Amino acid sequence: MSLIPPPLVLASASPRRLDLLRQIGLEPSRVEAADLDERPLPKETPRLMALRLAKAKAQAVAERAPGAFVVAADTVVAVGRRVLPKAETEAEAIHCLELLSGRAHKVLTGVAVSAPDGRLSARLSESRVHFKRITAEEQARYLAGGEWRGKAGGYAIQGAAAGLVIEMEGSYTGVVGLPLYETLCLLEGLGYRRP
Repeated sequence: MSLIPPPLVLASASPRRLDLLRQIGLEPSRVEAADLDERPLPKETPRLMALRLAKAKAQAVAERAPGAFVVAADTVVAVGRRVLPKAETEAEAIHCLELLSGRAHKVLTGVAVSAPDGRLSARLSESRVHFKRITAEEQARYLAGGEWRGKAGGYAIQGAAAGLVIEMEGSYTGVVGLPLYETLCLLEGLGYRRP
């Protein structure tokens, strides 16, 4: 007699997070965004913000998915203590690129897993990304591509912005939006078994 494992739910509307889970052979039975206010709290550090939002997303979706393992994540791009927005306008994207040009920044991705029994665990992936000095021509070309829209810090490392990166230390999948090592550790620690 085989036991059917609890379902796996991804609490995210990000196609990149879904692709990353699939990359390691995990196929969620459901994908559902948490739809929370993602603005930082007063005096909240970027690290605490990433963890708080990941946990809140996992808990919000877990309430609608009883009996499931729920995976949630939140990515914050920070220059010092300054959190860069998820660029929605070209002006926001330009502001982000100007802040990132020629300097290193941190990409903090909080990942949280809620177990069917209500336990919640979370971890933080911290990476350092160093951008080249971006010329006006490079900025214009990047903006014209439009991939900055909706991305933390106005860029996606797996896209055209990869050409702006001098070096990266840390978790590549964490910078993309779901640190796979940490995600697997959390799932296994809470008793998730692959089907």
